[in-house]
Amino acid sequence: MITLTDSHCHLDFPDFDGIRDDVVARAVDAGVRRMVTICTRLHDAPKIRAISEAYDPVFWAAATHPMSVAKDPMAGVDQLVELASHPKMVGIGETGLDYHYTSDSAEAQKESLRIHIEAARRTGLPLIVHARDADDDIARILTDEHDAGAFSCVMHCFSSSEALARAALDLGFYLSISGIAAFPKSGVLRDIFAAAPRDRLLVETDSPYLAPPPHRGKRNEPAFTMLTAGIVAEHLGLDLAALAAATEANFDRLFNKAAAWRPA
Repeated sequence: MITLTDSHCHLDFPDFDGIRDDVVARAVDAGVRRMVTICTRLHDAPKIRAISEAYDPVFWAAATHPMSVAKDPMAGVDQLVELASHPKMVGIGETGLDYHYTSDSAEAQKESLRIHIEAARRTGLPLIVHARDADDDIARILTDEHDAGAFSCVMHCFSSSEALARAALDLGFYLSISGIAAFPKSGVLRDIFAAAPRDRLLVETDSPYLAPPPHRGKRNEPAFTMLTAGIVAEHLGLDLAALAAATEANFDRLFNKAAAWRPA
């Protein structure tokens, strides 16, 4: 059976309240054998941690989302390191920069991103980066910080410019393919993924958002990782099994804590 990992979803969101058992079961039945559910506000960490504890296939990551930086207390490196001691906490994110709706907090977002980068260095966990309308600042900060001390990173739900993709790949980072890449008018984005090394690609849903066809405009869920992967694989000239094998190996390499985890 072809298997995939949904490297980024939000199972704590109210869209899944009351149906979370079924959503996880549907994902596993579809061949999505692992999911990483993302904490975007640190005061929600206990809930996300509990979800990971309730389901063997589910792992978690934590950060303050850039759009929440202005409203929430600034995360601390020690706070993030402490959260990372949990056996199923496997990433630092999602952090990053978002100037589309929250450009007024740009300076605070930059400070927050640097804090999360330092936490990624100290824990050895991958940084999970959200980038929207901030390509130049993202590229500069990631490059400068990586020069100051290496860390691993995935550009989650990548839908930015070719220049940012090249900057991330040059640093040894990964690009994550979401449902956006399956939209009919996303040819330029699919070309970016086609040009990327096969050993630097992941797949995700970002559910409940960005459902791929034929579910576009409806609630997304981890099971739909297979739909996105199938559409993108065809554009890359691969069959689904080949893309799945590549992205599974990539996930294991980047999220090595998840790869090493075994149920008690």
